[in-house]
Amino acid sequence: MVPIIQVALDLLELDRSVEIAKEAVAGGADWIEIGTPLIKSEGMNAIRIMRKAFPERTILADMKTVDTGAMEVEMAAKAGADVVIVLGSADDSTVLDALRSAHKYGVRLMADLISAPDPVKRAVELEALGVDYVNVHVGIDQQMIGKDPVSILMEISEQVSVQLAVAGGLDAESAAQAVRAGARIVIVGGNITRSDNVTEAAKKIRKSVDSPGSVDIRDRGTVDQEIREIFKEVSTSNISDAMHRKGAMKGIHPIVRGKMVGTAVTVQAFAGDWAKTVEAIDIAKPGDVIVIYNESKDIACWGGLATLSSLNKGIAGVVIEGAARDIDEIENLGLPIYTSNTVPNAGDPKGFGEINAEITCGGQIVKPGDYLIGDESGVVVVPKERAYELARRAKEVNKTEKRLFDEIRRGGTLSEILELKKWEKH
Repeated sequence: MVPIIQVALDLLELDRSVEIAKEAVAGGADWIEIGTPLIKSEGMNAIRIMRKAFPERTILADMKTVDTGAMEVEMAAKAGADVVIVLGSADDSTVLDALRSAHKYGVRLMADLISAPDPVKRAVELEALGVDYVNVHVGIDQQMIGKDPVSILMEISEQVSVQLAVAGGLDAESAAQAVRAGARIVIVGGNITRSDNVTEAAKKIRKSVDSPGSVDIRDRGTVDQEIREIFKEVSTSNISDAMHRKGAMKGIHPIVRGKMVGTAVTVQAFAGDWAKTVEAIDIAKPGDVIVIYNESKDIACWGGLATLSSLNKGIAGVVIEGAARDIDEIENLGLPIYTSNTVPNAGDPKGFGEINAEITCGGQIVKPGDYLIGDESGVVVVPKERAYELARRAKEVNKTEKRLFDEIRRGGTLSEILELKKWEKH
């Protein structure tokens, strides 16, 4: 049985969603899901318009119904949906009422296990209630902290015979894993809809689910390696957006342009004293970033010799609230250096200060081990305890921007595409 690709349109703008759906279908997507954000934005009209645009395709309405099951199924069915999605965690009475309404109006019912406390147990119960499909779903916020739907799917597929869907950050690789694990329906959202080439992205998913055994599963390495890899792919602007405009250092600018990603070795130095800044080089490991707060912007605590020493140690970059010198040498050496000031004069190595204490640099608190990312826009600090989550969120921001770039290149403007007038506060 050929797996079904369901494209999830979790957008706010209906016209954009229709266009993206057309491109996804051209790439091999089978079913079209009108996501909850789109339903909340456009109401039942989103279903009507999508039905008109795709009269031969299966249309799903992700109502996420948790109460008044019959009413919401009726609404979606009359608007043109073929499948209505209810929350699997809804009370049994709601699911049963939704099922009665689904039978009455000739549509099918999918139960979504997102945030179910015991998804395996609930899947068994939902099958007994009579739903047509069970969706093993890890939500966006859960994905950001590393939860994986395929591992849950493996457990559920051993316990039920109902047709299973799977959703939650799936790409070509994890979609193939899902099919191997027993998924009949593979639901893909951002990895298709936020791509700068939706049709090609859908084709890639199509190929992987049709031949899941031929897809190589990458070794993603350690969590730290994955975090660094993602941060190398995204911009500081993406990260700042993912952090809700937090984390950006103030008054810190690149001397040497180039991407910097690493974990912090912090230095609290004092005016005219460069001893601790240089000693930190010996403590730092390959891939670390030395982050310095120096009291003086008029006396340099960093220069060409320190930069060359850092290159010898494999250090990823240096961030200084304070001054650097030997700028011509630093530029030739090529190590990413960010600073608030440049001067020609240096102080003396007196030895005051601390290494690997919590400091404030560029207006941001930096702790040892926090992630520092720098590019031509500046430097952001990502707390180590949230690094994986924020890296994943930044990647989603990056995908969205790539799609918007593609739409603008076709002749639109940002305001038109995002319908900004519609969403202004009143």
